[in-house]
Amino acid sequence: MANQQPSKAEQPVPVSETTTGNRYPDVYETFAPDVFKHAGQEGNTITITAQNGVALRIQVISDVILRFRYAPEGRFESDFSYALDPNAAYETPELTVAEDEAYLTLRTTALICQVAKEGLKVAMYDNPGNTLLCEDAAPYTCRRSILNGIEQVKITQQAPTEAAYYGLGDKSGALNLRGQQLQHWNTDSFGYSKDTDPLYRAIPFFLGLCEGKGYGIFLHNSYRTHFDFAKTQEDQLAFWADGGEMDYFFIAGPDLTQVAQRYAWLTGRPEMPPMWALGFHQCRWSYYPEERVYEVAKEFRDQQIPCDAIYLDIDYMDGYRCFTWDEAHFPKPAQLIKDLRKQGFQTIVMIDPGIRVDPEYPVYTDGMEQDVFCYRTSGELMRGPVWPQDCVFPDFTRPEVRKWWGPLYEELYNEQGVSGFWNDMNEPAVFKVNIATFPDNVRHDYDGHPTDHRKAHNVYGQQMSRATFDGLKALQPQKRPFVLTRATYSGGQRFASVWTGDNIASWEHLRLANIQCQRLSISGFSFVGTDVGGFSQQPDGELFARWMQLAAFHPLYRVHSMGNNIDGAAEADADAIHEAERTNRMDQEPWSFGEPYTSISKTAIELRYQLLPYLYTAFRQYTQDGRPVLRSLAFADQKNPKVKDREAEFLFGEHLLVVPVLEPGATTAEGYLPEGEWYDYYTGVRYPGRQLVRSACGLERIPLYVKTGAVIPHYPVQQYTGEKNFDQITLKAFAGNGNSELYEDAGDGYAYQNEAFRLSSFTMQHANAKLNLKQVQTGNYEPGYATYRIEIFGIPGRSAKATCDGAPVELEALEQGSYVCVVPAVFHELVVQ
Repeated sequence: MANQQPSKAEQPVPVSETTTGNRYPDVYETFAPDVFKHAGQEGNTITITAQNGVALRIQVISDVILRFRYAPEGRFESDFSYALDPNAAYETPELTVAEDEAYLTLRTTALICQVAKEGLKVAMYDNPGNTLLCEDAAPYTCRRSILNGIEQVKITQQAPTEAAYYGLGDKSGALNLRGQQLQHWNTDSFGYSKDTDPLYRAIPFFLGLCEGKGYGIFLHNSYRTHFDFAKTQEDQLAFWADGGEMDYFFIAGPDLTQVAQRYAWLTGRPEMPPMWALGFHQCRWSYYPEERVYEVAKEFRDQQIPCDAIYLDIDYMDGYRCFTWDEAHFPKPAQLIKDLRKQGFQTIVMIDPGIRVDPEYPVYTDGMEQDVFCYRTSGELMRGPVWPQDCVFPDFTRPEVRKWWGPLYEELYNEQGVSGFWNDMNEPAVFKVNIATFPDNVRHDYDGHPTDHRKAHNVYGQQMSRATFDGLKALQPQKRPFVLTRATYSGGQRFASVWTGDNIASWEHLRLANIQCQRLSISGFSFVGTDVGGFSQQPDGELFARWMQLAAFHPLYRVHSMGNNIDGAAEADADAIHEAERTNRMDQEPWSFGEPYTSISKTAIELRYQLLPYLYTAFRQYTQDGRPVLRSLAFADQKNPKVKDREAEFLFGEHLLVVPVLEPGATTAEGYLPEGEWYDYYTGVRYPGRQLVRSACGLERIPLYVKTGAVIPHYPVQQYTGEKNFDQITLKAFAGNGNSELYEDAGDGYAYQNEAFRLSSFTMQHANAKLNLKQVQTGNYEPGYATYRIEIFGIPGRSAKATCDGAPVELEALEQGSYVCVVPAVFHELVVQ
């Protein structure tokens, strides 16, 4: 039962008329469970009711995932979600429920959930082991006011001193979230800093690590959400939302990677991207007219710098009208795109949600006829300035609007040959207002659950990218869509890749790029990158080269820049910006800084193209079981307290450890190697783990280490993916004990879903001076090459011999301890001794 009158301590303080517009103060009620009254069970769902009517519903999703929902007066909201994967098949786990005088206890084979009868506080333990993972420090609370309705739902938990916290998606602060208070409200954050919060995406999921055991919590609420990781009170963690229902999932590990995988299963894993999308991308605000685009493409090919995609920013449009071309700058867009394709370039163009108000513009007039745009609660259209001075905005939370949106891409995608689309400004951003977005009183359908913008704001960009993705699949069902979005929400990884937004050309932002990509990857969004070199301001050659080296290990590898040096561009007049670009063009292509930086950037890109089969395999693992492509060092050695606050080093796929150079003038770099043993990728020197290693890092090199027992596949350098038919590929084998994979398919289309792939699984054993490498292949795809060139590292100080499937193989010695041989690509066993 709600408190009918606030206690004396809770008596509301009068609020000024400037805040409420009313001379009367607001009145609020606070709800919190008091004492257990009864519990009921229906299948794997337990509903517990307190004597004052507050209810807690616990749904056992699987042995390792529990869902907690609270209802302040016993009535739960409709169970609808944009975040959860509709295709996730929930299990029917073994569940036992016991009750004593103090607790109600739920047990699965992996977890123990203990609910105190006093306050319905929850504690989670692992099973077996009975180790405490997390526990409430206070009962759930809900605050409701007359003016705002429900304005806060909150959970407060204990935060042990040794606990560390990771994830939360798009945040630019320290990698370990402890000591930070953060919020989620998608925001156009031009030129953000390490202290800027919120940013562009809302991913209310974090991972906890305490005494070597990991778990995760996903706050399943699309309102503005908040997280206090022991900042306000050093022994407490709190998370809350500014409306809606307290609804969260507890995800057990104990491995952090398992937690990330289970979160990805819960919210959905994407399809395989087209292979070209993992190549190098070149972008600028803006490449125009078309002669400039041809010039950039020619320079890439003349300098033999690999590149797969060129982007066209807003200036390809006719007066910022989406789905149109500026005929003065691009008189023959289909011919341009065809010419670029012949040279191996895919074309990607920007599409924004703001539709220009113009009675001569068919997208606007048809949208008005179909009634697809957002309205205020007063009944008038939501109109506001973005790049056009007057825009309307589709309500992407309506299914019929998403269906209307998809076919708008037909001319660009089907007729003119554009390969992918970049959905920008979809927080949604609105210029010239201090809130930089829609006001709260904009209505949204929310797929048949009508609401206002407070609830729909964080999903707006996600649903735009969903409409784009679904539309592209309908237009070309045989082609894998490529969509890049700026704003999104949990689950949005099913529809689009992301980048970290409008950053700055600075060494500080190079460091932030490293942290942000790790954080987004472990939060479900592995297809992530940054504006390489910085979007605003201009890097020098050294900074650009170091960024190119780091980004070679980010799944989305894209240079993007403003192309001018104007401060405050987000508020500047667009015509003035473009005039400055024409008179003071500042390019940011790989050759823009001259030598030695051109050669260094080219080398970084070439390494990326050599590692494409390794990265493509990592994506296969991500799409199959949710393994993040990038993982922070704590994921590699979570029981080691020395790694919980380390930010620079990260895992790229299963076997590579990257130590980026993040400071100017560096000639050596120090990196911490996690447990196990590691090789220097370049020299083959072997190191024991759990130690700091300093290595040379002249400007031409980024330190890179390989886990023992790994097989790293390499392709020959190409100018673009699919340029060459290979006769042979290289496997670099680093002696030790381990398992590796190589996944290959056609690089586009969906035949891989019907066994048209090749999965080569390698098992390596190294003992008693004998290395044994076995291969098992599955699938029906034929890559085309006939042989592997296998480079073997870590067999020191002797003359070695090799046999392949029992037959002698010529083994050529390279540098000390390394050898090379050529074997059939379908071999079963290679023995070196």
